[in-house]
Amino acid sequence: MKDPIVIIGAGPAGLMAAEILSAAGKQVEIYDRMPSVARKLLMAGRGGLNLTHSEPFERFVTRYGKRAPLLKPALDAFTPKDLRTWADGLGSETFVGTSGRVFPKAMKASPLLRAWLKRLEAQGVVLHTRHEWRGWQDGALLFNDDVRVTPAATILALGGASWPRLGGDGGWTGLLANRGVEIAPFQPANVGFQTAWSAHFANKFAGEPLKNIAVKFAGREVKGELMLTRTGLEGGAIYALSAALRDAIAEDGHADLVIDLRPDLSADQAINKLKRASPKDSLSNRLRKALNLSPAAIALVHEKPGADFKTVTVRLTGVQGLERAISSAGGIRFEALTPDFELKALPGVYAVGEMLDWEAPTGGYLLQACFSTAVAAARAISGK
Repeated sequence: MKDPIVIIGAGPAGLMAAEILSAAGKQVEIYDRMPSVARKLLMAGRGGLNLTHSEPFERFVTRYGKRAPLLKPALDAFTPKDLRTWADGLGSETFVGTSGRVFPKAMKASPLLRAWLKRLEAQGVVLHTRHEWRGWQDGALLFNDDVRVTPAATILALGGASWPRLGGDGGWTGLLANRGVEIAPFQPANVGFQTAWSAHFANKFAGEPLKNIAVKFAGREVKGELMLTRTGLEGGAIYALSAALRDAIAEDGHADLVIDLRPDLSADQAINKLKRASPKDSLSNRLRKALNLSPAAIALVHEKPGADFKTVTVRLTGVQGLERAISSAGGIRFEALTPDFELKALPGVYAVGEMLDWEAPTGGYLLQACFSTAVAAARAISGK
């Protein structure tokens, strides 16, 4: 029997690499330390499983920031359109939501995952759960219980460091760093931020949303929603700015986020509407009647007064930790990789997905890059 191609990590990237390789006739074995597979994918499925995004491809690629040029060849090789076709082929027909995000019509991950695992089994993929990778010994991959495997090639798909209880804790970094692989420290991405609310505001409005708002920082504006927490802010709008906010806090100790509670109105329009409101009403009632602000938005105006009564500046002073982050930045530096995602210091070993030092906002960009890098690496191996 030939040595198998070993994939370590049974998340979306690892399973996709296994599919490509097994479809090409390769013997594939997957090892994962958890008792079940794709736990983070199933968690994402609770929110509808945002697979990818439908925006024009050239704009899509820019969502990866400074890593866009390095990820583009992989994204070209397995595009958002390809991902939708793949999901449709598993019986999980997709649709485009009003925001342009792409979801399976079932709005959950479990049907897709069941069909996917059935396909992998039919293609001969062997899955080993409860096998924790512990590095190499005498040229073989070493797992717990003294299991040793000599692979024809290895794909590492161990994930980043966010949501560690789901399996990805970044514990692999030492194993690779000791072998000369350059690693950038992990940082939280797509994460909430901390600020100093008054006790009254925190007690009364934690858990309340701010809908149809816009947030502004460092010349960028993002429309969407925020969630008030006891210690700060969370939500899609702030996640899109999380890299810039995180870096500013690291450098300056704070970041001043501007929240526009009525982005459809100019400051003058908002003031004129308030002037037409009854002077007998309290400010809260005028804000409610004239600007149609929610109780939480009105409370925020009182908490952080703004000159035009619709724009509030919130000073952020801290970042939530990796245990609360949707994704992570950091990981294997691209300088340590060949264009095919092979580790320069470890020929025959490839790394894909969130292990790599890139980040992107929520909206389907995270899963897409995990799938695309896996496809690129698997095709490179199958072509050798």
